[in-house]
Amino acid sequence: MRDLDRILSVLGEVRHRAVRIALVLVPLFGFLIAFRLVRFEVAIGPFSFVFAYPFPSPFDNVSAQVFRAMAAYALPSGVSLLNLGVGDSVFVQMEIALLLTLIFGMPWIVHEVGAFLVPALRRNERGLIRQIGLPATGLFAVGALLGFFVLTPFTLRLLFLYVASLGLAPAMGVQSFATFVLLYSLGFGVVFELPVFLYALTRLGLVRAATWRKQWRVAVIASLVFGMVITPDNSGITMLLIAGPMFGLYAGGAYFASRYERLRDAGRERPIAPTAGG
Repeated sequence: MRDLDRILSVLGEVRHRAVRIALVLVPLFGFLIAFRLVRFEVAIGPFSFVFAYPFPSPFDNVSAQVFRAMAAYALPSGVSLLNLGVGDSVFVQMEIALLLTLIFGMPWIVHEVGAFLVPALRRNERGLIRQIGLPATGLFAVGALLGFFVLTPFTLRLLFLYVASLGLAPAMGVQSFATFVLLYSLGFGVVFELPVFLYALTRLGLVRAATWRKQWRVAVIASLVFGMVITPDNSGITMLLIAGPMFGLYAGGAYFASRYERLRDAGRERPIAPTAGG
């Protein structure tokens, strides 16, 4: 009976945290698909400041504005976007709004998940979470921004060179474009979390650093498989562009895990200095 009460208590806490997360994410998602941002400038002396205010617009909303910005930056010159399916444009707006909701709501999600998990963690595990929280967030942001601003435009230009070599019209479906950009950018964000993941497992004593070094062949295969799954095209080029940095980050994580073990072992073997009375 005590086990049942404990399970029900945990489920009740999960429900409580899920409701608190939904109370933030649902209104945020609704704002992104129901309002647009209207830009205006305020001149103060020789300086001009740009601001924006929300205005109700269920069609030309924030999600649509973000999509146009994505197309203007990442799409190669001369390539046309086509609405191939009747609902493609609606799906794209929902997809972008959902992604932005997760990005902007991530601090609140992490807070609620942490509040749920912390009571069940040991002291060293709580310290580890606090220590790696900021680096993990920063690495994800760096990876996602690198994927969007550097790798995505480069990859699209490279792929459309093959289109031009066949004499085909440079065109792309709107849903394919949005999915490609979002998955590619998010994929790089996830890949950049790899060093933190390896270091955390070693720090918790679950995997020794020597295991990471010995299993580098498995890491190569896993990088290729992940690159194949996360990229929506079947050219193989995008797979390699993700697999290469992923293995490099794996090597970096293995290095920091080994460094942690060396420093830990050196601290244990350090001789105790004799006291004045000894």
